[in-house]
Amino acid sequence: MITAGAVAFLLVATGVLLWVAYRKLDGNIRTDSTTDRLLARLEAERPTRTAGAKGAENLLLIGSDDRSGSNGAYGGESGTQRSDTTILLHLAADRRHATAVSIPRDVMVPVPACDQPDGTRSSPGTMQFNWAFERGGAACSIRTVEQLTGIRIDHYLILDFSGFRTMVDAVGGVEVCVPQPIHDKDAKLDLPAGRQTLHGEQALGYVRVRESLGDGSDTQRMGRQQQFLASLLRKVQSQGVLLNPAKLWPVLDAATSSVRADGGLSSLGALYDLTQDLRGVPSADVVFLTAPRRPYRYDSDRDEFVQPQTAQLFAALRDDRPITVRPPGSPTASPSPSPGPGAGPDTGPTAEAGSGEAASPTASASPTFEGRTADVDACAPH
Repeated sequence: MITAGAVAFLLVATGVLLWVAYRKLDGNIRTDSTTDRLLARLEAERPTRTAGAKGAENLLLIGSDDRSGSNGAYGGESGTQRSDTTILLHLAADRRHATAVSIPRDVMVPVPACDQPDGTRSSPGTMQFNWAFERGGAACSIRTVEQLTGIRIDHYLILDFSGFRTMVDAVGGVEVCVPQPIHDKDAKLDLPAGRQTLHGEQALGYVRVRESLGDGSDTQRMGRQQQFLASLLRKVQSQGVLLNPAKLWPVLDAATSSVRADGGLSSLGALYDLTQDLRGVPSADVVFLTAPRRPYRYDSDRDEFVQPQTAQLFAALRDDRPITVRPPGSPTASPSPSPGPGAGPDTGPTAEAGSGEAASPTASASPTFEGRTADVDACAPH
C-alpha cells in the first residue's frame, strides 16, 4: 500500500511538473497579433499555393537589427529596426528536403504600400529590401517577399540580437571555421584562423561582421550565416539535443523566450512540430543558398536579382521541387545573362505591385545554384 501510494504520488508530482514546465515554455512565446491582423486584411492580395505544393510549408525567418531594450548595447538609434537577415525556409511536403534562401538586405526590390507604426500608409516604390521591415514591420516584409516570389508565407519568426545570442549559448556554442584571423573592435571579435567553437557574443559578432572579413560584402556575410546555421543544425542532430531532456530544456527555454511568431506558430506544440519536421530532414538534403544577385546597375553599393535564375529558383520552390546546389566558387555551367541596353532592374518574377501574382519564369527547368548543404563541414578540404 505504501509503495503504491509512493508511486501514485510520484506520477502526480511528475505530471504537475510537466504541466508547469509546459505552461512556462508556452507562456514565453510572444504572438505578433498585429502582423496577423494586417495580413488578414490583405488576404485577397496574397498568393495561393500551387497544386504541386500541397503539404509544403514556407516560413520567413527574420533577424531584426532592433536596437531597443536589451539590444541597445549594439548601437544605433533606439527604437528603430530593419531586417538584418531574412531567410525564406521551404519545407517540402514529404519533409525529406528543406531549402533556406537568404534574401540580400541591400537588393533593390518593389515594396508595396504598407501600414506604418504611426498609423499612416507608406507609398509603394523600389528600394532596399530591408527598408520594408523598417516601414511596416514583418507584415510589409512578408508582402514584399510574397509579391517578389509568388510564394505563400505560411509562418514567420522574428529573432533579435539578444535572442540569437541566448540561443547559441543554450546549445553550448557552435563550431565554425574562420578562414583568416579577425580583429574587429566594432563586432567585439578577436579570433585566430581555423576551427573553433563560438558562444553567444562571439557568434553574434561573427555572423554580423562584414568590413573586416573577406571582401566586406553582404554576400560573403550571408555565406557565413548559412555555414553557421548548417553547423548549428549538425550539432543539434548529432548530439541528441532533441532527445535528451537535460539538453532540450535550456534550448526550448531560450528558443521560446527569443522569438516573436505568428498566431499559428506561437505555441510550444506548434514549435515542437516544426522542430520535429526539421529533425527528420537528412542534413545532406538541407540546402542553403542566396538568391542570385549582382551589383545594382545604378549603384554598385546595392544589389539586384539576376534573371532568369532568380525566377527559376522561386518557381521551383512554388512547385515544391528540390534545389540543386554546387559549392561556392566552383565553375558555373553558363555565364549569368547581361542586361540589354536600357534594361530595368531585375526584381524577380513579379507582376504589377499589389497583384499578389507572380509572372511565369523564363525557363521551366531549375539551374544548379551556388550554395551548400548542411552536411558539409566548412573546415573540410574541398
